[in-house]
Amino acid sequence: MKKTHLVPAAAFTVGAALVLTGCGGSSSSAGGDDKTVVVDMWAGSADDTKALQAQIDVAKKQNPDLKIELRTAPWNDFFTKLTTNMASGNMACVTGMNSGMLSSYTAGFQKLTADDLKTAGLKEGDFASGTTEILKNKGELYGLPFDTATMLVYYNADQLKAAGAADPKPGWTFDDFEKTAKAATRDGKQGFAVGMGDFQWQALPIAKAGVQPATQDGKLQLTDKKFSDAATWYAGLVTDQKVALPVASASDGGWGEDQYSNGNAAMAVDGTWNAVSYLKNEAGFTAGMAPLPGDGKDSLSLILGSGYGISKTCKNKDAALKVLGSLLSKDSQDYIASSGRSYPARTESQPLYFESIDEKYRAQVEEVFKAAFANVQGQYVTDNWSKVGSYIQPQLVSVYNGQTPMADVLKSAQEQFGK
Repeated sequence: MKKTHLVPAAAFTVGAALVLTGCGGSSSSAGGDDKTVVVDMWAGSADDTKALQAQIDVAKKQNPDLKIELRTAPWNDFFTKLTTNMASGNMACVTGMNSGMLSSYTAGFQKLTADDLKTAGLKEGDFASGTTEILKNKGELYGLPFDTATMLVYYNADQLKAAGAADPKPGWTFDDFEKTAKAATRDGKQGFAVGMGDFQWQALPIAKAGVQPATQDGKLQLTDKKFSDAATWYAGLVTDQKVALPVASASDGGWGEDQYSNGNAAMAVDGTWNAVSYLKNEAGFTAGMAPLPGDGKDSLSLILGSGYGISKTCKNKDAALKVLGSLLSKDSQDYIASSGRSYPARTESQPLYFESIDEKYRAQVEEVFKAAFANVQGQYVTDNWSKVGSYIQPQLVSVYNGQTPMADVLKSAQEQFGK
């Protein structure tokens, strides 16, 4: 598994750009005809495309009467073209979507009904608890997930052992977290590395506050006292508790993850999608993972991921729904689970993901994943959520350097984007 810094504007490794028509380049329209269904999804490498094609092959086998065309583009290009295609009514019938990006594209997708799911041969109960929240916005279902993720605390077991600190375990508290970070800040190393990406920096404040920075109905609440206080505490890990270093510049989007990977920090927050790559880190240290800490209760964590929806301009909705059903069928989900590429959203396929992991890591990953996904909540966002993140992210540099209070940044963002 390749290490990835997941932030709303750059979630996957970017490869060479493709020239696209309907996000892929084709003589057929993206909406397809009576027997053609176009599927658009991002892919950052030849391996990504190969994996997607394997799932398309499943759909072709299950729908021999349909022609199915796969179109791919790197992450940034994908969404640039999707914006253009949505405006021109040229979206592909089956279009990939990420939980953090959905709010910007709901106008292009059809809301999925119980009858639609029946046509696709799917039901919400096929998917693990909470995962159907991934492609919901303001309570409406716009797509169904193929993978799922949440945030974890990754730790350097060698550094903690040298500091005489216990390894974090499921059920640990924020007091435990602070004690561990303080003990491991020694010998030129830091106990923790703060994040810059939305998911990376918000995870601990959300867990500590038990509140998201937006409401379920899409209202911004960055100045909610619980969240603001928790975010201020998080910044204080640098400025007050001195267990983390300030970030050098706004261009260091993967600061926390890199500090941890390079062995400069004992702990960092990142997604489950990087679990295997951290365990097999190139720096050679013994890595471990734990759910986010709580305060005597299960900590609140967001459920994240990606999936597919059906475009409003699709000319062959029933055919598209059948392809959607095949892409999320047991056969397709078993493939991505067995390959270890990502943690599947379909419940019955999830055990195969753990079987794909080296036996020496398997028990830890399974225990932590099950604990981390036990108290997840779908991400709540506003219609202009990407603008909120783009505004806050560069401000974090001055926050971590002690030049600007976190509360002031949140208040400013609330005033600009909360209306």
